[in-house]
Amino acid sequence: MTSAPALAELREVCQPNAKLQSRNGEHWAGRLYMRRISLRTTRQLVRTRVTPDQLTWTMVVCGVASGFALLIPGLAGALLAAVLFQLFLLFDCVDGEVARWKGQNSATGIYVDRLGAYLADAALMIGAGFRAARGASDLWVSAGLAAALGIVLLKASTDLVDVARYRRGLPLADDEATRPRSAGLASARRLASAFKIHRITNGIEASLVLLAVAVVDLFMGSIEATRMTVLAIAVITWVMVVAHLASILSSSRLR
Repeated sequence: MTSAPALAELREVCQPNAKLQSRNGEHWAGRLYMRRISLRTTRQLVRTRVTPDQLTWTMVVCGVASGFALLIPGLAGALLAAVLFQLFLLFDCVDGEVARWKGQNSATGIYVDRLGAYLADAALMIGAGFRAARGASDLWVSAGLAAALGIVLLKASTDLVDVARYRRGLPLADDEATRPRSAGLASARRLASAFKIHRITNGIEASLVLLAVAVVDLFMGSIEATRMTVLAIAVITWVMVVAHLASILSSSRLR
């Protein structure tokens, strides 16, 4: 087995500033702590025969498993779901880092990575819906499914911008193009960004929120906090769907 590369050398190749500093290129948890963990994990993995695609599929499994973990009653299920989503984030960082170091970037890897993001976030909310429905109406399952569908639409509406631009023969939109041309929508977007309410539609944040409300449920002796949280996420998600579509259509992303 070859010796592990120096962390400084690895960071220069695997964690380019252009990606990490991009407004949409890096999750806050990656900047805060996960990139430190992932670089040390990558340092060991690049010495093995593991491929980036294998790591990406591992990421997908961890994300989808988080939804199933929520079927476990009590705090244990919520804790396992949160841990699995942290592993999802870790492998989401590691697969790209290994790909850059080994020069094994592929269209398949990019595709599976995006597919994994869709599946993981949707699975978490579906699992949350079934968790909320335990011993009660199946309407809570519907709330979880509604949240999952909304989250998928949010991601799809963003990805479809790149599809539309590609088919039109346009380059990828930069950060400047995402700003709404309408002053009113721009102000509303800044207000929403200040409160960070959109983050609840992301599986990493949602898994942590579901863990927190599971602690509340434990003390209350019920799952009402989980139920109200699932409903709130569903409502927020669909408000975000409408707002996001308006933001895209009022910006320069499709021009």
